[in-house]
Amino acid sequence: MGESPILNFTLTSYISPMLRIGLTGGIGSGKTTVARIFEVLGVPVYFADDAAKKLMNEAGELKNKIIQHFGAESYADNKLNRIYLAEVVFSDPEKTKLINSIIHPATINDATLWFGKQASPYAIKEAALIFEAGAEKMLDLVIGVSAPAELRMQRAMQRDNISEAGVLARMEKQMNEEEKMNRCDIIIYNDEKELLIPQVIEVHERLLQNIERVHN
Repeated sequence: MGESPILNFTLTSYISPMLRIGLTGGIGSGKTTVARIFEVLGVPVYFADDAAKKLMNEAGELKNKIIQHFGAESYADNKLNRIYLAEVVFSDPEKTKLINSIIHPATINDATLWFGKQASPYAIKEAALIFEAGAEKMLDLVIGVSAPAELRMQRAMQRDNISEAGVLARMEKQMNEEEKMNRCDIIIYNDEKELLIPQVIEVHERLLQNIERVHN
């Protein structure tokens, strides 16, 4: 049996009729895997990375801003040229800040609209940069998925077929793991030592219990 997750929260009220929860973790932490388990339990999940890609392809104002700052090459056949944009953005910290300043507000607004359409006791926004983007302000709780740096490195290299240097470059653009986990209300361990599914189920049950208590 796996170790229980760390649950540092007590609900007395929350900001909307439905509990809004963030789910975050560093590159290779396995937060998407955790999100999929919550989905199996019937919890609606907003995947911020997928939503951002959709917005960059479909939202006219957002596309115009990207072209304005990063050039017409940012799109090919009216589709986002991800390879080109990644090469431009990841090579320059200032350009990374710029692209984030364009995308993050649009994604946060989109997630807010999405939360408003959900009817479940709680819903989850899965995103790598919740604290970095200031998105925690629209959330009631944040769940962190924690894994050792060496394991996260291996996972990211295998998943994305990139070098160790490439993974390190991405890690450097994210908040320090210890600081990120310290800011989370709940921590789930995905270190291949603790069983993952029992942790998610325990969090799910605790959340439902707390929601019921608040409503009663």
